[in-house]
Amino acid sequence: MTRTFRILRPLALAAFATATLMLGACHRGGNVAPDQVRAANVPANFDVTLLADKSNQFDFDGAPLTVEDLRSAFRYRLEEHLPMSTVLLKRGEKQKITKEHISSLARVSLEMKFKAFMVEKDGGISEIMPVDKSDK
Repeated sequence: MTRTFRILRPLALAAFATATLMLGACHRGGNVAPDQVRAANVPANFDVTLLADKSNQFDFDGAPLTVEDLRSAFRYRLEEHLPMSTVLLKRGEKQKITKEHISSLARVSLEMKFKAFMVEKDGGISEIMPVDKSDK
């Protein structure tokens, strides 16, 4: 019986070494491709995620909200001291992001002083930069 242990041990070590090498070859140094590196001003995660919904509404935690309702929901978050510094707008299941979605979110972000971002068609994330016309 001691001979079987002497034969099985090198085989087990060889199998373990092969499996380790195969896993190491699959890893290739990271999980982000070089062309998918985030821009410097894009945060790693967001406090609030919205989905574009039909009729220029927003889907916030499963509830369709008008712009006024969205303002109220954000005011509630501020009153409850919930994080509210970054908001991400994504394409809805059946609705693309429209210019109205962008301009509405830009107005709310300017009014409530948070940074708004959106997911582009190509999957990249860009910041929505509101312009305060009263400054001009």
